[in-house]
Amino acid sequence: MSSISLKNVKKAYGNDVVIENLNLDIRDGSFTVLVGPSGCGKSTTLRMITGLETVTEGDIFIDDIRVNNVAPGKRDISMVFQNYALYPTMTVEENIEFGLANKKIPKEERKRRIGEVCEIVGLTEYLGRKPANLSGGQRQRVALARAMVKQPKVFMMDEPLSNLDAKLRAQMRVELINMHKRMGTTFVYVTHDQVEAMSMADDIVLMDRGKIIQQSGPKELYHNPNCIYTAQFVGSPQTNILDGQLADGRKLGFRPEKVQLCAVKPESGINIPATVQTKELLGSEIIYSLATPYGVIMCKSGEDVADNAKVTASVDFEQMYLFDSDTKRLPFDAAAKKAVSEIFGGGSL
Repeated sequence: MSSISLKNVKKAYGNDVVIENLNLDIRDGSFTVLVGPSGCGKSTTLRMITGLETVTEGDIFIDDIRVNNVAPGKRDISMVFQNYALYPTMTVEENIEFGLANKKIPKEERKRRIGEVCEIVGLTEYLGRKPANLSGGQRQRVALARAMVKQPKVFMMDEPLSNLDAKLRAQMRVELINMHKRMGTTFVYVTHDQVEAMSMADDIVLMDRGKIIQQSGPKELYHNPNCIYTAQFVGSPQTNILDGQLADGRKLGFRPEKVQLCAVKPESGINIPATVQTKELLGSEIIYSLATPYGVIMCKSGEDVADNAKVTASVDFEQMYLFDSDTKRLPFDAAAKKAVSEIFGGGSL
């Protein structure tokens, strides 16, 4: 297992700076996910750690050893790519064995390792097949097995599930979680998919425009976003933001699942008159689009309400976020609650 640290790292392509002064610590044995939209710098960060990209400025440490000038093959890292990168003319066994043979691992040891990892990822019966005769999920398992068999200090994965269908992605997420638990090795995983990040990680690094917006565990990221960007990136539908009603450019936020459609107004919180515009049935839950005097807000509820129904959209004070004019999170103190209550038809404080 290994810890990883990036200190004041900058990456530029000519005059185009894609990462500026990045400081990141990845714990030994953690499942850390770098998540964010396309172009946020997450894959570039991963590639700098592996040595596939050079660092313009700053330092990268693996187990407190500076690796800026260490070749990728000497960093004891295994990489799993989005496109699998399997050799089409080799069998599953030969693909998995290739890296070990290059390292001059004795044949008996190679066989033992291959047998162990194939049992873990369910490939034992496919060892004689070539990639063209495998499904997408099976090919991804071969890529994982090829990385695992090297017994590296760190596993790096760059959107490895993006080419799979939704059902298979869900299955592979479970397999990766179990694999991490069994191995206890440091995993660093890149994705743009918040579901992958929230379901697999024990530490999430949310990035945007080459900067870390927030780094925390999934629960903390979801329940205590430090800004509007985090609040709206995590969760579906997006967090509701009411803008333009509060003084000093402050904004009020709350998640759709915290909105209650009430016949009787609650004693604590805000109460907004609303009309049901649209509804999407998602099995046990329904997503509502509600027209209000403050714009459209989203609600996720198990309650079935008719189209065009007049309702009261209520949110408890404890379920709200307050942001400043620069979108940063503010304390939601008694004075702020009083101001919100007066504007949005609140109950008692």
